[in-house]
Amino acid sequence: MPELPEVEIVRQSLNKKIKQKKVKKVIIRNRNLRLKIPSNFTSHFLNKKIIKVGRFSKYLIIYLPKENHCIIHLGMSGTIHVVNNKSTNKNTNTSFYNSPFLPNKHNHVELVFENFKIVYNDPRRFGFFQLIKNNTNLIKRFSHLGPEPFDKKFNLNYVYNFFKGKNKDIKNFLLDQKFVSGIGNIYASEILFLSKVNPFKKVKLLSKKECLKIIINSRKILLKAISKGGSSIRDFKDTSGLKGGFQNEFKVYQQEGLECKNIGCSDLIRKKIISNRSTFFCDSCQK
Repeated sequence: MPELPEVEIVRQSLNKKIKQKKVKKVIIRNRNLRLKIPSNFTSHFLNKKIIKVGRFSKYLIIYLPKENHCIIHLGMSGTIHVVNNKSTNKNTNTSFYNSPFLPNKHNHVELVFENFKIVYNDPRRFGFFQLIKNNTNLIKRFSHLGPEPFDKKFNLNYVYNFFKGKNKDIKNFLLDQKFVSGIGNIYASEILFLSKVNPFKKVKLLSKKECLKIIINSRKILLKAISKGGSSIRDFKDTSGLKGGFQNEFKVYQQEGLECKNIGCSDLIRKKIISNRSTFFCDSCQK
């Protein structure tokens, strides 16, 4: 599943392509996604101009006229493709998984513009489109989620007090969207390595200094990943067909058995399973 940096790259690509563009036609081939596409979906888009494409956490937000919004979540296998009418560029995938080219099957939704179209493809159908009316309801829609790492609310006071008396390990907390929103398995391992915090450490034992490191490094890692175009673990590409480059910066993720990259450390990167997720770390550097 794409994490915050990959969804942000998709947002940037889509915003550049469809902002202030009018939807000429809407094609729905299958309404039965994780949430059923509502019957009034077409009327929200047809002949409407896209104000902008935003994002919160791992969700895309299409802003429409009269405070209408459409939330898009890519789920496990959802991809968004930009298909130009006369382009020779065959790379269409703006998303994280699957083929960089538009597949023949599972194209469920199309938004057709003047010279191109946006196609949503999803073999597993775990993604969804959700219509939200007015800004108040949009805020309410995400109220169950914690702040993003970039939010001022994600500060030392919030983190340290949240952790008080809690017995869960820090890796699980970084993956808990109710605590902090947008971090997934790849970046949690990288954040904890940079912070020199063991992923199995109970949060009630974390010092204020360690909490501050996690806050700072969460922002640092995610910003670097965005600047590198995300992580191309499989076939993630932007609308220009360019791969992300942050996978070349990995210090621990998928580095099991390799020597630690910290200067002066010759220990090997280890892998353990936490809550059915692979966790990569250096026992010597992360205490």
